[in-house]
Amino acid sequence: MKYVVIEPHRSEYPQPITFAMGTVLDIGQRYEGEEHWQDWYLCSCPGQAPGWVPAQVIEGLGVGRGRAREAYCAHELDIDPGQQVEGLRPLNGWLWCRRLRNGELGWLPQSKLRLVG
Repeated sequence: MKYVVIEPHRSEYPQPITFAMGTVLDIGQRYEGEEHWQDWYLCSCPGQAPGWVPAQVIEGLGVGRGRAREAYCAHELDIDPGQQVEGLRPLNGWLWCRRLRNGELGWLPQSKLRLVG
């Protein structure tokens, strides 16, 4: 599905967490912001800065530990109103997108997008 950006978005994470399927994760706090994005956890793994990971990607291994069910990248797109993206995977208030202009992949909050008919 195609979307047009209705609000600018800038990532606050210049080095997004990225890992392969099977990576062991340290699971920290659950996101509790005013946006009410559900089921995002601050995770870390060796050699990476902590980053937000959707619960669907995490297999629990006990308190504060998990394993990646799939490969994952927390890269967010920096984008401006009027630009178009293709929505590939919605998760917990965010959408994994492909920027139509150059093919760059990344996450965007769904609230900043409008579906193009």
